[in-house]
Amino acid sequence: MLDSLFTNIPEPEQDLRLNRRRRRKGAIIGTGQVGMACAYSMLIQNTLDEMVLIDMNAEKLEGEVMDLLHGLPFVEPIAIRAGTLADSKDADVVIVTAGAKQKPGESRLDLVNRNVEIFKDLIPEIVKHCPQAILLIVTNPVDIMTYVSLKLSGLPSSMVLGSGTSLDTARFRYLLAEKFQLDPRSFHAYIIGEHGDSEVPVWSKVNISGMHLFEEESQDDDIKQVFERVKNAAHEVIQRKGATCYAIGLGVTQIVQAILHDQNRVMTVSTLIDGFEGIHDVCLSLPTVINAQGVSRTLNLSLSGTEKQQLLQSSKVLQKTITELNL
Repeated sequence: MLDSLFTNIPEPEQDLRLNRRRRRKGAIIGTGQVGMACAYSMLIQNTLDEMVLIDMNAEKLEGEVMDLLHGLPFVEPIAIRAGTLADSKDADVVIVTAGAKQKPGESRLDLVNRNVEIFKDLIPEIVKHCPQAILLIVTNPVDIMTYVSLKLSGLPSSMVLGSGTSLDTARFRYLLAEKFQLDPRSFHAYIIGEHGDSEVPVWSKVNISGMHLFEEESQDDDIKQVFERVKNAAHEVIQRKGATCYAIGLGVTQIVQAILHDQNRVMTVSTLIDGFEGIHDVCLSLPTVINAQGVSRTLNLSLSGTEKQQLLQSSKVLQKTITELNL
């Protein structure tokens, strides 16, 4: 039938265009709201050439893939399929969103015991089938689960990272931009430490075009409320709609693009910290350079005295949980 529609159909090996660029392949484990927000965001932003979705609920997985496939006429070409970890062979990045769902009023750290048991089976299987892939952990509590994934995988620390405070940083920039009536992309502002209640706003480094906006001790109550809104944002969203998904889906897409395009982009992702400001053997977020190798390096961020103390306290919150893990 093809012969009657087209002329001069090239044999695959004769079409050199097929080999001009290496195919970008990614796998998403977990097709809940977060996993599918990641999948949809990457689909419409032409992030991957091949996407494998994996979930234990086979019927839901099939339905989610069908829904995405029906939209292919509206986007750039991509191969999407439901599969297993074996189908993820040669993936550049594996995104893990699977885990127990956070309940209203439940902290991220409350999730740890349930999710560690899931990861004890999952992470070794990922490494078995995708030994060269960068692992991007989104499952909460993300800092603990990133540390657990690093220890269970045996991979170099550069190849295991978590979404960390990338979303908190985005919320911080958005709310500051709303306050000052500016485009959020014009702000340099960071949330560091735990993705959770002990996270730290780096007020001393908030700037627009190099102009610092705040002295650490001179924020008025109105400005301080910006951070309170950042810290409570997830709880507010979960209370209203049950889960956060769209913003983290967009954030994960940016991290994946930084990896696939070797961008050397600075983002606040969760990585193994061993020596910064006396912090050792814990995963938390600092401004970090992301490229094709995953984590390239962490910036030596200069902090005020108060910010240092807050970051140390944040690391202690995470280390306490780590010491209680049965790894």
